[in-house]
Order: sequence, then C-alpha cells, then structure tokens
Amino acid sequence: MRLSTKIFIVLFVATFVPSLVLGQYIFQGILPTGTGFIITLNALGISGIVFTIISNIFGAILYFRFLKTLKLSKIIFFSTFPLTIVYSLLIFFIAILGSLNGQLALSLQYILNISSQNPYNSILWGILLTLVYILALFFIYTLVCRPVQRFEKIAHRLGDGRVREEKFEVGKSKQFQNIEASLEKINYNYKEKENLVRQTDLEAQKFIPKQFLKFLGKTSITELELGNQVQKHATTFFCDIISATKVSTSLSLEENFNFINSYLNIVSPIIRKYDGFVDKYLGDGILAVFPRPEIAIECATAVCRAIEIKNKSQKFLPNVDARISIHTGEIIFGIVGEEERMSPTIISDVVNFASKMEEINKLMGTKVIFSKETLNEIPTKFELAYRFIGNISLDNSQTTSLFESLEVYPRKKRERLIHLKKTFEEGVRFFNSNDFLQARKCFKEVLTYVNDDKASYVYFNKACDKIDDA
Repeated sequence: MRLSTKIFIVLFVATFVPSLVLGQYIFQGILPTGTGFIITLNALGISGIVFTIISNIFGAILYFRFLKTLKLSKIIFFSTFPLTIVYSLLIFFIAILGSLNGQLALSLQYILNISSQNPYNSILWGILLTLVYILALFFIYTLVCRPVQRFEKIAHRLGDGRVREEKFEVGKSKQFQNIEASLEKINYNYKEKENLVRQTDLEAQKFIPKQFLKFLGKTSITELELGNQVQKHATTFFCDIISATKVSTSLSLEENFNFINSYLNIVSPIIRKYDGFVDKYLGDGILAVFPRPEIAIECATAVCRAIEIKNKSQKFLPNVDARISIHTGEIIFGIVGEEERMSPTIISDVVNFASKMEEINKLMGTKVIFSKETLNEIPTKFELAYRFIGNISLDNSQTTSLFESLEVYPRKKRERLIHLKKTFEEGVRFFNSNDFLQARKCFKEVLTYVNDDKASYVYFNKACDKIDDA
C-alpha cells in the first residue's frame, strides 16, 4: 500500500468519526413542517456538514484508488453497485411514500406532490429516477471503458506501424498498467525489428545497390524474388585499373587486397556521386551502370583525375591509371540463380560489346572511349571534346564507331589534340580505306606536335607495318 493511501485512510477516519457524532445536529437543524422544511443549523450542525463533506471526499478518493487495483470486470461491478443500491432504495421509497405517515413523510409528499390519491406522480418520479440511473450508468460505462477505446486505437496504430511513442497511457488501473507495459514492449520490439530491417537494408545496399532495386521497382531487398527482371535503356561503364596486375605481383596477399581496395574506394564513391551504381567488381575492374550517357562521361573524367591525385600521394608504389569503356543500349536488370542462392545482375549484348571495347581501349592505349550509340544520346548542349578512333565489329553484321574522350588529358595536351582532331580522324579514315601512306603522314603530323599520343603512335606503327608488308 502506498504511503499516500495510508494518509488518506487516516484522514478519512479522522473526519468520518466526527461526521457520525455531529450527524444528529444536522438532522436536528432540518425540521419538516408538513409543507416543506425549515433549516436552523447551529455551529455543531454546520461542523457536522463540513466533516461529512470532507469525509466523503476522502472516501471517494479511497474508493477510486480501490477501483484502480481491480480488473475491468470488477471495476464495472463495484462502480455501479453503490449506484444500483441507491437507485433501488429510492424507487422503493417513492413507491411507499404515499402510504407513509409522519411529519417528515408529509413534507416529502408535499414537495414531490405524491399522495395515495395521486399515484401517477410516483410513477413519473420513478421514470425520472430510472432515466437518471440509466444516464449515470452510461457515464460510468463510458468512463470505465475509455481505456479500452485507447487500447483499441493504440493497437490499431501499432498494427499499422504508425506508433512511435515511448510511453503509452491506456488507463490508471493495475490491469491497464500491465497492458501499457505489454504495448510498450511490443512497440519496443517492433522498433527494434524495424531498425534491424533498416540496418539490414543499408547493409544489403553494399551488395545490392538501391539504384538496382529502383530499376526493378522494389524498395527493399526482402521484395526481391528469383526471376524478377526489367528491361531498361541505360549506359554501361567498364573501368579497369591499368598496371594493377603488375603492381600486385610484388605484394603479399593482404597488401594486394589493400592496394586494390585503395583505388576502388576512390572510384566507387565517384560513381555513386554521378548517379551510377556498381553492378559488380571484376578483380581490379568495375562494371557500373548509369541512367544517362553524359553523366557516365563526366564520371569517367572525374575518375581519371581522382586517380592522378591518388598517384601523387602514392610514394612507394608505381603509378596506375584507369581505362574506361562506355556503351549505351537496352539492358535487362534481373535476379538470377536458384532459390537458395540468388544474385542481381545485368544481361545484355551491351555488356558484351562494352567488354570488347575494353580490348580496343587497351590496344589503342586510350583512357576513355565510348560508342556511337552513346554519342548519339548525349545532349547537343553538353560540351565534350572527343575524336573518332575507328570502328569495332561485334560480329559479321554489327559494326559501330568508337570515339575517345579528350577531356581526361591535361589542358595543353587536350588543346593540341583538339587542334589536330581533323588530321587524326583523316588518318583513321585513310587507314580504314587501306591508304596507309596517307595515314602514316597524318599520324606523323600529330606525333610531331603531341609525341605521347598513344593512339596516333599505334596507328603510325601499324601503317608502317602495312607499308613494309606491301
């Protein structure tokens, strides 16, 4: 029992006893006259009323505290039982009032207009008391059952996942406090599960990018199913770290992983920054996907420049470089594998074509190349310095043109290559038409001004070989 309850019990007893003692003075001060009552309370009568009121207040407090310790069924019973007893006694009193004698009975008969000759008023007073009794019951039931309504709302919101409160307030009784504790525990477990799912999704995005889920029209990894697929128009982005294999042969296994990851940690965030995502890591290479070709070109330039900065800070290892191939077309994004082991991937001739472009990129010694399909979809307002470097055939029927981005070169070299663009492209066309003498002349001119232009050097040597073979 709480200390405050003990104090209220002491106060109730201390006021109830005087109210009983002084109660006789209250009745002595209220005198029936046959046509009403005359009230002539003295000091003791007034004191009796005061003690009665105070004791009733303390008694009501203790009664409500008693109700709080009960279960709902008992609360309903004990909250309506006193009212039912009072109602029954009043109905019985009204029913027999007309037949009673005495000064008090006459006064009450006069006030209520009840007599043995006029029984209808007794019925009317009984109906009135019944209506009051029903309204009082309705009020009590509403008040007592209000926690049930709160519980219903909280349970409904909790079921829909819309509850975020740390503390619930259902009711004041012990039973409802236990319900509150259970609801808070459910809510806590729900939030913990929600946080776990959110954390799992965040961790899963390290393996399945959220952009991939977006392409599939999903919001969570839990929604993925084997066979999910969608066809989208997108741009693939192959990035290979040049010289990484050569460097890695001189390192231990742990050093090799750290070395590769040190560069992937530079490239991958840049890809995400330009709204792309990594589909898979290919050893020291990356296959990424972009929604638009122009941002893939911008990303390629940013990657090359970031690696240049990384090389300057890498004091004890040789410099590395990036070789990037970009192609655009229809791609199928889907989930492949089997029920126990699924994996997201992209499937398309675009991917195969981009991988063959990588071979040309390596052969030509270029840094960033892209296909005609990519160039055709780059907006005309997008500023891009590039040059035609030749054609590539995927099979006997499909051929496309390749272009090199000049944006990745230092400013002076880029300006010279832009100035010699027409000469270089004429040399490529002469080479493709087997006019190797004119081709050699064009590439020699380019090398005269830009002696480290690897593409011109490759074409120049091939033209010389063809002339010598003739």
